[in-house]
Parts: sequence; structure tokens; C-alpha cells
Amino acid sequence: MRHAFILRLLAATLAVLAVPPAAASDVRAQDATPPRVTVASTRDPVDKSYRKMIAGMDRFEREHALAPQAALRFELLPRLPSTQLDGITLRVAGDTLSLPVLVAPDHTFTLERNAQALKEDAALIASSKTSTLTWRAHVRSPGVPTNMRRLGDLRLECKVGVQAGLLSNNAQLFAWLGELFTDADRVCGSPQGNYLFFSERPLFAITLHDGARSEALPFDMLYAGGTQTPATLPFCDCQVLLDRSFYAPLWDRSWSDDTLLELHYQDDPPDAADTAVADDHRSMQQMQAALGPATVIRFDSGYQAWRYRYPSHSSAVDGAPRYADFVILFGPDGLARKARLSER
Repeated sequence: MRHAFILRLLAATLAVLAVPPAAASDVRAQDATPPRVTVASTRDPVDKSYRKMIAGMDRFEREHALAPQAALRFELLPRLPSTQLDGITLRVAGDTLSLPVLVAPDHTFTLERNAQALKEDAALIASSKTSTLTWRAHVRSPGVPTNMRRLGDLRLECKVGVQAGLLSNNAQLFAWLGELFTDADRVCGSPQGNYLFFSERPLFAITLHDGARSEALPFDMLYAGGTQTPATLPFCDCQVLLDRSFYAPLWDRSWSDDTLLELHYQDDPPDAADTAVADDHRSMQQMQAALGPATVIRFDSGYQAWRYRYPSHSSAVDGAPRYADFVILFGPDGLARKARLSER
């Protein structure tokens, strides 16, 4: 499972932290002269390394062929419900310099190359408090419809984002986990990669289009894989963006760079690909009475995505079993807004 390894690591660390105070005192008593620990930096975890950001820009230039018509920007996204992006300021700060960075109304920005900032190992500092922001690369090829994303753009966003060290965590205690995700080729070239993308609005479904080929993105690649719990969500960049988060098949070269991901939003009216919901299945209570318990993902908006999975009658070309997913979107009032049946 995509997040299983991370969750095991977190669980192990939390188990260590859960040692009772008395037990901890016993451990300290065994060594009256503990080794000195030197803190090398007091840099705020939300700060970004200027050197790493420039390395991400270099990666963009080296792999520009993934999105040859696109320019690179960086983007600020909210991490907490209280985050206010409007009015946030950025600056590059070193030992002897402080350079303002212009943030556009859409909360994107670019960085200028500065030799002195590189020499001083400067940081990109935001005016917002610790752990209130999520950072991403922003690559958009011209001509792509607003409700679609181009796969080559996403591939390049991932490589730049990992190279630039944009993945953040709000606890220094878990900063060492970042070492698992600093290899851009590994993160962006493996089915086990954990690079999340975010849409403009809450998602219901995504359809991939590459020439005459079309296919629904698996439900397991929406909503941060559907594996987040109240305990793990604070450690995810998707903390307040769960309903906008998705993975893309970056590693699957059977999908060309020109593949378009069509984003179907929760507030869109039902379309031809959606499944009609019968009147006697309209409420949550009716749906559960008819189909039984579902896998449920709840969003801060009050919306819920219910997923039922069934074995398909057919098998894949390689003989592997296929499944059908029936997904229903319920509104805060407990009534179904739309549903979709897809098979993989």
C-alpha cells in the first residue's frame, strides 16, 4: 500500500514517544552524563533552502522536453484551515542579504538566481507561521483546458518539486522521513511514489485521455490514496486539501506526456459518464440498507465519497482479476449528488 511503510515508521516513532515518564526517568538515571547534543540550525521548518530551489530550477531546464512550451513557477497552498494566502510575503534571506520575492495574486512566484544567496546558503522565508503552507512546482503548458492537466507537466512538476525540497512536514521530529523522498527519479518514476497533486476545486473523478484511449483514474489514486486517518492527516501536505488531492501515473510510460487528465469536480452537474441514482437509493441510509457498508472518505466540507468494490466478470489481458468501483458522492445533507461506475 502506498502509505503503509510511512505509517509503520510513524507508528514505531510514536511508540517510542509513548514511553511513560517514570520509565523515561529510569532510562535517564542509567546515564547521569548524557552526550551533548548540538542543534545545528534553528531554521523554521516552513523555510525552503534557496540552493535546493535553484537545483529544482536546474532540473526544470534539464528536463524541459517534458513540457517544452511551459514556464516554471512555484505555488503556495494552504496547510491549515486558518491559513490565509492573501497577503503572504516571501523573501530570500542570507547572512548579509534580504531579497523580496513577488507573490502573484494566484499565490505563485518565481525566483531570481543570485550568486551571493547561493554562497550564503540562503533560505526562502515566508511571513506565515510554521507549518501553515504547502509548496509545489507550477508547470502549465499553454492551450490545456482549465479542467484538464497534461501528464508531461505533472511529470516535470514532480521532478522539480522533489529536487527543490518542496515536500514539507510540520514536525521537525519527522524531518528525517524526508530522506526517503529526496530522489526525484525514484519518487516520480515508481508506482510507490508519494507525490501528491492538487486540483483547483474538490474532485469527484479523473479520466485519462491519450489519443483514442480513455480510462478512469483508479479511485485509490484520489484523496491521497484514501488511506489518511485523523492521526496521520496532520503529517500530510493534503491536510486541508484532501478532497483536491490526487496521484498521477507518472511512472507508466504507456501514457504519453501529452495525455490529458480530465478533472471532474464535485460541484459539476452529473455528466454522461455518471450513473443515475435511483430515488430509493438517494440517502445514505437507503444506500447502506441496499448495498451494505461502504468505504467512506469524509471531507471537511461535509461531503462524503462512498466506494463499493466488486469483482468483475472479466479478467485483464495478463489474467489478473479486474474490479468494478461504484462511487457515490453524498452532500452535507446526506443525499446523493452523483455516482459513477468504473471498471479496471
